[in-house]
Amino acid sequence: MSAVRRIAREEWRLMRRDRVAMLGLALLLLLGTVAAFTAWDQRRAAQADRQRHQAQVDHEFDAQPDRHPHRMVHYGHFVFRPLNALAAFDAGIDPFTGHTLFLEGHRQNSANFGDVRQSSLLLRFGQLTPAFVLQVLAPLLLVFIGHAAVARERESGLLRVLMAQGLRPGQLVAGKLLALAGVAALMLLPAGVALAAIAADNPASAPLALAVALAYAAWLALWALGVVLVSALARHGRDALLALLAVWTVGVVLLPRLAPELATAARPLPTRLETDIAVARDLAALGDSHNPDNPHFSQFRRQVLAQYGVSRVEDLPVNYKGLVGMEGERLTSALFERYGRESFARQQAQLQQVALFSALSPVIALRRLSMGAAGTDLPSYQRFLDQAEQHRYAMVQALNRLQAQQLSWATDRNSRESRISKDHWHGLAAFRFQPEPAAATLQRIVPMAGVLAAWLLALGAALVWASRRLQGATR
Repeated sequence: MSAVRRIAREEWRLMRRDRVAMLGLALLLLLGTVAAFTAWDQRRAAQADRQRHQAQVDHEFDAQPDRHPHRMVHYGHFVFRPLNALAAFDAGIDPFTGHTLFLEGHRQNSANFGDVRQSSLLLRFGQLTPAFVLQVLAPLLLVFIGHAAVARERESGLLRVLMAQGLRPGQLVAGKLLALAGVAALMLLPAGVALAAIAADNPASAPLALAVALAYAAWLALWALGVVLVSALARHGRDALLALLAVWTVGVVLLPRLAPELATAARPLPTRLETDIAVARDLAALGDSHNPDNPHFSQFRRQVLAQYGVSRVEDLPVNYKGLVGMEGERLTSALFERYGRESFARQQAQLQQVALFSALSPVIALRRLSMGAAGTDLPSYQRFLDQAEQHRYAMVQALNRLQAQQLSWATDRNSRESRISKDHWHGLAAFRFQPEPAAATLQRIVPMAGVLAAWLLALGAALVWASRRLQGATR
């Protein structure tokens, strides 16, 4: 048996004799297992509820009686955001964003019913998910278990004896690292089983599940390296413990919360009230389709009459009111799209600024990678809103087109004759969300994986240097 393995085995023996360490490890494994089961059950129940509600509102829309198409425009429709399979592992920003969107003509509504808005403020401190357990709690336990791994040998004087017997410092450090890495692998076990179950149940998510597993393995390996590094540099175990607790507090707790605040202060977003006022002002500038003297729609009417070669809207082969509705919807939708792009561009700029802090706190890179793979980050949420808006626009324009083609100018003024068959809107409101392909998601999270790899290389190099320094410290 090699010296490295003997040292690792002896370290594991000492850990087993430490009742506090074993109790903490058992509690973490239990917590990770409970988190995996509860998160999976909550995700399954939420997805079933959304599918049931979606089927219900689809049926209610199709069951509407014969009526005027524009009434269906204002009747509107609900769409519910589907949950990604990996959302059970990392909820990301989903609890803070809405999942229900009301689609109607002339308006672009916000998603509603986010979990945080409907729950106590305690939810803001973090949900019990496998991602939370591994990101926050597992590193803390590694600190308590491994902080004295090397410092203990130096403090007791055993280090000099081992070096005198021919043990190289690199072997000692490698053995301690192997022992702590074994503990980290055990911590990862419940999450690994959960990810494997998700991949088996949803084969399309298998590449993303593997990426998440590798990312968290790198995260725990990073902490194993860091703990052994600090322990090798410290003269006393208590010094190593205090230093590592300070690193955990700043890197895992403080910076991930401070970075968004700094990004928000540097690139503030307009408030909801400010946005609503700006949109209302721009809508008024676009023109009022109900005002025949409005410059834009007066010009639009002349263009339509010239296109069909007639002098009066009554002589058009199509219903002019439907054409006006289509033009008005085109203008307002373009305005809503512009404001939406500007808002998400500002938020993306904030995220890019937050990502810069990953050079100081790798958990920021880990969270972005984890949320991206789980489909619970900002780009995934934006994808849902964009597709819902495209669906809303297509649905409203289809109803406006029915008004233009199925009703004449004369019948549109008679309430009894201005109805069309309900068969025209059967299936019109059905919404099918298309998630981002796995290959595109993997490509998007590669930079964050690069940050974790850079941290691993840097800590590995620092540990090699500390091992060499350890040799000089024993002379």
